[in-house]
Amino acid sequence: MSRIVSLDMLRGYALVCIMLNHMPHGVLRQATLTNFAIYDSAELFVLLSGFLVGLVWMKVERSEGRLAAQWRFARRAGQVWLALVLGGIMLALLSRGLLELGFAHSAIWNEYARWIIDVPVGYVATLALMWMQPNLLDVLALYVILLALAPVLVPLMLRWPVAFFAGSVALWLVAVPLNAALPNQRVEGGLLFNPFGWQLLFHSGVAMGAFRHRFMPVLRRHGAWITLLAVAVTLYSLGMVTLWRMGPEGKRLADIMWHAVGIVDKWSLDWVRYVAILAASWLVAVPLAGLFAWMAATGPGRALATIGKGGLVAFVACVLLSVLGDAMMVSLPQTTLARLAVDLWTIGALWLSAHVWLKAKAQRAAKGRASS
Repeated sequence: MSRIVSLDMLRGYALVCIMLNHMPHGVLRQATLTNFAIYDSAELFVLLSGFLVGLVWMKVERSEGRLAAQWRFARRAGQVWLALVLGGIMLALLSRGLLELGFAHSAIWNEYARWIIDVPVGYVATLALMWMQPNLLDVLALYVILLALAPVLVPLMLRWPVAFFAGSVALWLVAVPLNAALPNQRVEGGLLFNPFGWQLLFHSGVAMGAFRHRFMPVLRRHGAWITLLAVAVTLYSLGMVTLWRMGPEGKRLADIMWHAVGIVDKWSLDWVRYVAILAASWLVAVPLAGLFAWMAATGPGRALATIGKGGLVAFVACVLLSVLGDAMMVSLPQTTLARLAVDLWTIGALWLSAHVWLKAKAQRAAKGRASS
């Protein structure tokens, strides 16, 4: 399967945004997605991940059969779980080391640094059981659940798509009480990223990847109207998050826009954020497809694509760099130039980690082909 470079670029952009957003004193965090849309990089990452699952599933099923596709994603769920556990250990050890050296940081809860030394077995056990999901890594817990269920749910989607999405929406509607019933370290109960809510976004991405050749010709026949509606939704989303910065009148209008759509809650995935990310997806995939393809061919686009292809290694690296960058900013002079330098350094380090991983992966693959 040939890679879609603009898709890799967007995944890389999502990871960079996640990293920058988790550095409270950063400069470039003011230019991330969450400053211009009602949704943020978490929605983008989950939707794109679902899209990739749909693409890869169909390719594997066509060439190797359904059982091979099911096994591939069951194995991938195990890999994500391992990344969650190892990433949580490295996160706590990094935090402990920084605190021992006198580098304060607020990107993560500092109790992890104490637990990893005082109760290491308990810390690792709670990570492995997913009873605890360290902040910054918590989206991986959601991803473990969604991928672990994919071998069962994706075939159901392919067989009965309408019934599947009716059930998915019904589950999303009762997501809050269901999530609260899950055993967890949080006082509220449940996972921070509500799996009963976010499954709707993930499976929407899977459907986009799996059914795109079937529904895109139909949608394109009504492309002008869909684009007009998508533009309206996107402009409304932009207004909600930007007007409040434009003085008292802008803030008053922004308040009216927020109240008109009701409660907006990221963690349970409210309908406003869901509709907004789908509208943006249409704009990127259809009227702006040429622009994004051009952007992906530029130097910065290729660099972001490298990060996007870095997979779990890039995600864990982005989390660790968030903590390290936060600690550096606290210890350095509080000037814009110093904070910008840290931002740029962390982006470069994230790209380097993905580049080194991909190069090593390619070398292993070449050796494997040579030995066979």
